[in-house]
Amino acid sequence: MSSEAAMFLASDVVTTYSKSTGHDLPVEELILPGDFKWGVATAVLQIEGGADQDGKGKSIWDTFSHMNPSRTNNENPDVSCDHYNLWEEDVELMSNLGADVYRFSIAWSRVIPLGSRNDPVNEKGIEFYSNLIDKLLAKNIAPVVTLYHWDAPQGLYNKYKLFLDTEEFTADFENYARLCFSRFGDRVKSWITFNEPYIISIFGHHSGVVAPGHNMETGFDTKKEPWKVGHALILSHAAVVQLYHREFKPTQKGTITIVLNGHLYEPFDTNNQADIDAAERRLIFYVGWFGDPVFLGQDYPACMRQHLGSRLPEFTSEDRQLLRETAPLNAFYGMNHYSTKYARALPGVPADDDWTGHIEETSEDCDGTEIGPASGFQWLRLPIIVTENGCPCPNEDNVEVAINDTFRQRYIGLYLDAISRAIYEDKVPVLGYYAWSLMDNFEWSAGYAPRYGIVHTDYTTLKRTPKGSAYYLKDSMVRRRTTSE
Repeated sequence: MSSEAAMFLASDVVTTYSKSTGHDLPVEELILPGDFKWGVATAVLQIEGGADQDGKGKSIWDTFSHMNPSRTNNENPDVSCDHYNLWEEDVELMSNLGADVYRFSIAWSRVIPLGSRNDPVNEKGIEFYSNLIDKLLAKNIAPVVTLYHWDAPQGLYNKYKLFLDTEEFTADFENYARLCFSRFGDRVKSWITFNEPYIISIFGHHSGVVAPGHNMETGFDTKKEPWKVGHALILSHAAVVQLYHREFKPTQKGTITIVLNGHLYEPFDTNNQADIDAAERRLIFYVGWFGDPVFLGQDYPACMRQHLGSRLPEFTSEDRQLLRETAPLNAFYGMNHYSTKYARALPGVPADDDWTGHIEETSEDCDGTEIGPASGFQWLRLPIIVTENGCPCPNEDNVEVAINDTFRQRYIGLYLDAISRAIYEDKVPVLGYYAWSLMDNFEWSAGYAPRYGIVHTDYTTLKRTPKGSAYYLKDSMVRRRTTSE
C-alpha cells in the first residue's frame, strides 16, 4: 500500500514527535483582517452517532465500519461523540470559545433514509438539523453546511454503486440538495457540495481504505474507476451549483462552492529538473484534477490527459457548457490543507493503475532534511477559506496530556502567521480559517486512535474538555483581529 493511502489507517498514527525543520520558528501572532472569520469543522459520520435513531437509514460507512475482518481498527461510529443527543451542549461550547462559524455536514441517510429521489423524507432528520441551525444562529455562529462528507446512503450503493453511474447519482444528489436548500436555505447562507472529491475517488475507489472500499484486491477496476468517480463528482457538483443559482439564490442570497484538499509539493531535489516537474505534476493530479473543471470551466489538465490517456473520461459538449456556466458561480476556493511534502520523480514505466503522475511522496528531501511545518499559498489567487486544518498529537487519550497540547497550539499559530503573510505580503484573499476539528472523533479507517480535536472527548463518559489549543484560538483571534483594526 502507498504511504499516501496509509494516512487513513491506525498504523499511521505517530506516538512521538519527530525532529523536523521549522521547530525553532517562533509564532509571531501576525495580524489578520478585522472581518477574518474563524470557526471549527466536523463531519456528521465522525461525531453524530445516533446510527439507528429516529428513522436514520444506513450509510456506506455504517456498512464499511462493521465489516469482518474490520477495516476501521475494530471500531465504529455508531455512538462516536453522540452529537445527535448532545448537540445543544456542543453549540454552547462553540459559543464559549468565540467561534464565528461552524462547518458541519448533513447525513443524507438521516433526511432521506434510502437516498433516492423516489424515497420518502424523514421529518425527524429534518427537525434535528433545523434545530441545530436555529441554535447556532441564536448564538451568532454562522452555519456552513456540507451536503456530502463521504457518507452516501447504502440504499443508493445497493442500487447502482453511487458515483459509477453519473446520471443516476446526479439526479439523486440534485434531489437531496433541493430538499436541503428548500428546508434550510432560508437560514444557511454558505453551502458546500462535496468535501474532498480526491479522497472519495482515490481512497474510496483505488486503495480502498475508505468507504465503499473498492480496490484491486476486492475485484474492482482501479485503472478507470477512480477517474470515473471524479468525473461524476465534478458534473454533479456543477449541476447542483446551477440548481442553487437558478432556483434558490435569488431569494435566499446564499453562496455555494466545493472543498478540495491537497498538500503543497516541493521538489525532492531542487537541482533535478525531473523532481521540479514532479512537484508541479503531483499538485496538478491532486488539485488541478478538480480545480480546472470546477473553477476554470476547463477540461482536465493537459498533463493528466497525456499520462492517463483513455482512462480519463471525456466531457461532452453539454458538460463543457455546464462547467463554463457554473465555474464563476463558485463563491470561494475551499481548501483543506494539513501538510507539505516532497515530490520525487520515479524511474521507469508507471503502473497500469498509477494515480500519482508517477511520483513518490516523501517527508525528507535528497539531503535527508525533513520538511517543516510552515506553508504558503503563493500558487493560489482565488478567494480562499481554509476549511480544514489541524493535527493529531500523541498520547491524548490522557486528558491531562491533551489539555497541554503545546504542539498543536504552535502548529495553529504558525499556520495563522502564514495566512497573514499570504494576505498582506502576497495579496491573496484568504477569508477564514476553520480548525479541524471541534472535538476528537471517529477518524475514518483509523477509528478513534488519532485525536485532532481542540476539545478532548472521553469516549466512555462523552465528557468534552477544551484543550489549550481551543483557548489559544479564542485568544489569538482576539489579539490578531484587534491589532488589525
